[in-house]
Amino acid sequence: MNNIGIVIGREYMTRVKKKSFIILTIIMPFLLVALIMAPILLGSIKGDEEVEVAVVDATGKYAPLFCEPQAADSDKVEGYRFVKSKATLSELRDDKDGVETVISITDDLSRHPEAVRIYSRKEVQHDLLLHVEDVLNSKVQRDKLAAYNVPQLDSILVDVQSSLSVQTIKWNEDGEEALSSSVMAVALGMIAAFLIYMFVLVYGAMVMQGVMEEKTNRIVEVIVGSVRPFDLMMGKVIGIMLVGLTQMAVWLTMIVSLVSIIGLSAASVASTGTVTPEIAEAASQDSGAEIMTSLLNLPLGEIGVLFVLYFLGGYILYASFYAAIGAAVNSQEDSSQFMMPMMIVMVFSIYAAMGSAENTDGPLAFWASIFPLTSPIVMMVRLPFGVPLWQELLSLVLLFATAVLFVWVAGRIYRVGILMYGKKPSLKEMIKWMRYK
Repeated sequence: MNNIGIVIGREYMTRVKKKSFIILTIIMPFLLVALIMAPILLGSIKGDEEVEVAVVDATGKYAPLFCEPQAADSDKVEGYRFVKSKATLSELRDDKDGVETVISITDDLSRHPEAVRIYSRKEVQHDLLLHVEDVLNSKVQRDKLAAYNVPQLDSILVDVQSSLSVQTIKWNEDGEEALSSSVMAVALGMIAAFLIYMFVLVYGAMVMQGVMEEKTNRIVEVIVGSVRPFDLMMGKVIGIMLVGLTQMAVWLTMIVSLVSIIGLSAASVASTGTVTPEIAEAASQDSGAEIMTSLLNLPLGEIGVLFVLYFLGGYILYASFYAAIGAAVNSQEDSSQFMMPMMIVMVFSIYAAMGSAENTDGPLAFWASIFPLTSPIVMMVRLPFGVPLWQELLSLVLLFATAVLFVWVAGRIYRVGILMYGKKPSLKEMIKWMRYK
């Protein structure tokens, strides 16, 4: 046990002192926040130039929907300027230096819906097409309803088109009511599932890479003279796990800080806009309080404890497998055939988690959260919606029993494979290594 602690300390200190680790740990949060925020910020920047769209309306009843100032202000699509044109369609077509896009309406659309077309010298942008369809559909619907001579039609339409929002309430075991949100539950579950998935994928592969490097450099021949192969393997697995946890803790702290700073900046910018600061603050407080209440009403304590357990069980299971592969093969190319089955299982587990988010009690969600190779990821999606205790216990028992089995199998392969050079092992040979005493 003392040897395992020495190996853990060596693995941890060696890796956290590397310049590449320090630089990546500091830079990655900025890159992640930039990748998320940059498209949003850049997408909000509109160009100064507007595309002129000519509206040729033979009926005279549709052009004002696009061209009148009040219409443009109330239902405007960014980047386009609509102009009523008296020129014919052939004249606009031949005028290559004129407008590029023309909306042609030749008849009453309530009776002839095919009497509208958009002509352009380029492919028509999707946002323009949607805007034209929305405006004309709304007008056609109102014209058709007006043909029935319904009194007070405008007030009826306003009343009919109003939407409602359904609030969800959850009863606890004592019958008390608590505000709930399926969106928050799905979001929390998927974030936890992705964290486990990415950690196992990245740091499990790091275990394999570290074993392969020591084997290739023949350093392991010196190490195994004083440390048992099993102790070396477990020390490497646990040491790299601690490295990953340290890195993720730093990332999480920095990302939360950066997002908070950006959020405060965005709020201050928004307060200078057309919405008054008082209204913006009240709306923000209402929505923020509702989100926070829904989040706090989730079983956060249970989720946190089980996240740690599934995190540890899943990582030890997969990392021991990666360590066995790294000890058995001699190059990165040789590892592909052994890694592929596990990669398929991991990819399936994340897709199963996404598929289970809409039906957390369905057959896929149930069996995938019980099966040890997929349960660390899929169970995270189910937990916010409530899982019976017997299912949680069964899943954990199977997970840790399988993890112990994988550690034992990996240790048997590791002790022989770590000293084997020059030969690409087959599955049959690896099974023989497990039987050696």
